[in-house]
Amino acid sequence: MIVRKATAADLPTLREFEQGVIAAERPFDPTLAPDPIRYYDFERLIAREDAHLVVAVDDEVVGSGYVRIDRSEPFLVHKQHGFIGFMFVKPSHRGRGISRVVLDALEAWARERGITELRLEVYPQNAVAIRSYERAGFTPIMITMRKPTHT
Repeated sequence: MIVRKATAADLPTLREFEQGVIAAERPFDPTLAPDPIRYYDFERLIAREDAHLVVAVDDEVVGSGYVRIDRSEPFLVHKQHGFIGFMFVKPSHRGRGISRVVLDALEAWARERGITELRLEVYPQNAVAIRSYERAGFTPIMITMRKPTHT
């Protein structure tokens, strides 16, 4: 298996993976708009110099992820951080360590650019993803809470 930078030729697969991410997250988030929705601007992610969108290939594209360099809050010790997103592995290929290989590639790219902190968001109900991120060295630091107001 290899991890490589995504290209325009990967767009149909990336859009398919995006719908897989949305379908997996929809049960956790009642605020998502009805389908069809899109999360990502893949063309922009591919073109940005401060982002790295990758795919994992094992005879076919089986996984994805990106890291984007973001400005950190001014009160934090690090001025920038890498934000990880769009982690997806085809259901038929899960459990084979593909997400870890993708995360390692994203971390290496960020580290080469002097980034010392990685961040990501995950729904607290998504226990499988949380375990995977914890095995990769991530720890929780904040929970976002919401409350709808009813009139």
